Amino acid sequence: MMRTFYPQAQAKREFYLPVGELHQLWVAEYGNPNGLPVVFLHGGPGSGCEDYHPRFFDPERYRIILFDQRGAGRSKPHASTENNTTPDLIADIEQLRVELNIDRWVVFGGSWGSTLALAYAEQYPEKVMGLVLRGVFLCRKRDIQWFYQDGASAIFPDYWQDYESFIPAAERGDMVSAYYQRLSGDDPEQQLEAAKRWSIWEGRTSTLRPKDTVIDHFGDAHTALSLARIECHYFMHDSYLEPDQLLRDADRLADIPGAIVHGRYDVVCPVEQAYALHQRWTKAELIIAPNSGHSATEDEMVDALIRSTDRLADELA
Repeated sequence: MMRTFYPQAQAKREFYLPVGELHQLWVAEYGNPNGLPVVFLHGGPGSGCEDYHPRFFDPERYRIILFDQRGAGRSKPHASTENNTTPDLIADIEQLRVELNIDRWVVFGGSWGSTLALAYAEQYPEKVMGLVLRGVFLCRKRDIQWFYQDGASAIFPDYWQDYESFIPAAERGDMVSAYYQRLSGDDPEQQLEAAKRWSIWEGRTSTLRPKDTVIDHFGDAHTALSLARIECHYFMHDSYLEPDQLLRDADRLADIPGAIVHGRYDVVCPVEQAYALHQRWTKAELIIAPNSGHSATEDEMVDALIRSTDRLADELA
């Protein structure tokens, strides 16, 4: 029997955590205050948390912590790329752990959230009890090239045309750079149109079968602006990672239990990335969902992720 989401629940508390001189992070806690602590790392970078995100965890067994990363969701200032780097986000996670008086916790991340989870766990393995990763994104140059320049375009040529046509033909040799110029420019109308084109391309390709709720989320102006601006900012700077950093340092995960859940037909982050990670982090269980794409909301993915969080709770009890 397929597992489905745990029931929707109200947050136990919400607050803003000041980080650095500019940013304030929205933070929410759900579940059992005395339960196994887990921090949820959303995707993008820049997408923000959604209402269903706490529902991957048994609220009786987990203390569930969500936060919107710099510039994303309800965090302030919205869509800001200033002082917004991977080392900044890693430092924010550590600051949040200390703020909540948590010694060690489980880290759950999907897509960019898996990137950030890996970068954090490789820097602070002693603080991580377990990892659950979905739609692994290693953020290598070839991974960016595949989705934003030449690769996924062959599978979704019609959707690609909507993404590509916004950019003049003379600039299409470097789509990320061309979008970056428009997303970081001074014209708010052009910024928003560029953001929607960029974001909807991702939303349309994230599921094996078209799913209106996913596309609507990516097309929402508030989400699209932060997602596109912050993603493009990171990708223009190699995501503030060294070449192959996440695979190179994966030996630091050797003693951490966990799961890698990936859709067989993930076009955003092809399954090769999960397979490559599993070769370096053999303690993890690799689960390839045979009829799924990238999105965490597909039925098989929900089932596999909830089984993984339940299994980890059993193991760490």
